[in-house]
Amino acid sequence: MLKAPRSIIHLDMDAFFASVETLDNPGLRGKPVIVGGGELRGVVSAASYEARRFGVHSALPMMTARARCPQGIFLPPRMARYREVSAMIMTIFQRYTPLVEPLSLDEAFLDVTGTERLFGSAADLAATIRAQVRTEVGLTVSAGVASSKLLAKIASDRQKPDGLTVVTVGSEVDFLTPLPIAALPGVGSATMKQLELLGVRTIGDLARLPVEILVRKLGQQGSYLHEAAQGVDRRPVEAERVVKSVGNEETFAEDIVDMVRIRKELLALAVKVANRLRVQGVEARTIVLKTKYYDFVQTTRSQTLAAATADDEVLYQAGCALLTQTLAGRKPLRLMGLTAMNLLSSGRVRPALLFDGEDCRLDKRRKINQAVDQINDNFGRRTIMPATLLNE
Repeated sequence: MLKAPRSIIHLDMDAFFASVETLDNPGLRGKPVIVGGGELRGVVSAASYEARRFGVHSALPMMTARARCPQGIFLPPRMARYREVSAMIMTIFQRYTPLVEPLSLDEAFLDVTGTERLFGSAADLAATIRAQVRTEVGLTVSAGVASSKLLAKIASDRQKPDGLTVVTVGSEVDFLTPLPIAALPGVGSATMKQLELLGVRTIGDLARLPVEILVRKLGQQGSYLHEAAQGVDRRPVEAERVVKSVGNEETFAEDIVDMVRIRKELLALAVKVANRLRVQGVEARTIVLKTKYYDFVQTTRSQTLAAATADDEVLYQAGCALLTQTLAGRKPLRLMGLTAMNLLSSGRVRPALLFDGEDCRLDKRRKINQAVDQINDNFGRRTIMPATLLNE
């Protein structure tokens, strides 16, 4: 018996960070709002559609964004607020199916296969969800409806902002054929150049190429692209995606050599990563330090801890140990990143430690961190912080 086609919805908030800023400050409506990091080496996190008319987009260097749109309103990210609004939106999604797979704060897949009797067709349900997000949250969301995650994601981008695109069963190839190859998720500039050398400009061109040629040219990615060009995607919607790592990195406004400054930057990273671990209810066994120097030479070092942790101090000390190895004889530092891996649930039953005093100390640290997180959630994330970072 043939399996019935799935009904997948991809929902993608429109210019999410910038839209939240406009929601909280209506005076920004209709203006070029740009949310991003530091002015010199930071990048754009989100740009309103008014700013995009000037060629400003996410991942663009902030200096370039200011040159292209000097009249833009530049704002720093407010991640706590974005997470709060995201939680409201995800709650709306979960009213209609337990199979919700968040990809980030501002987008998710929903598998609504078999819900037609309850909520109507997948297209009708997508329209209902979009209307509820607009009414209850005050933001717009674009949606794509199709029989696979790949097609739904491509479709949601077709009529942005505030659009709905439906790819009916049987029309998948017709929908994909005229689209540029850049519309396929995972096709970056390097892959595009290689495909263009083969005469590939559209997804239709890609679909006509023998898979053997693609594999010979691109390896395993060639096999994926061949299937994607036919609209084939068997991946299920996973309601609980396993978080494999949590990290942060910082590109400095100027190359730094002073070890006091470098350690201060490392502490700031450790605080951010530890907080994100605790928010997600996980602890890390492995810490990875990434460094990039003024000449763009990059190194990584890792350390596996005796016990999993989500504590700022432990992450910082591990990072310092790795820093000593990494910076030996090196040059001015351009970028530094700290990543926590090998994650375990913080709610697991922990084995008794050899010394009761150590067990008690770790328990006290967890309670302190819990109290600090609670205060910072209520009064702002910089209400309580290491004294070393007060002037940062």
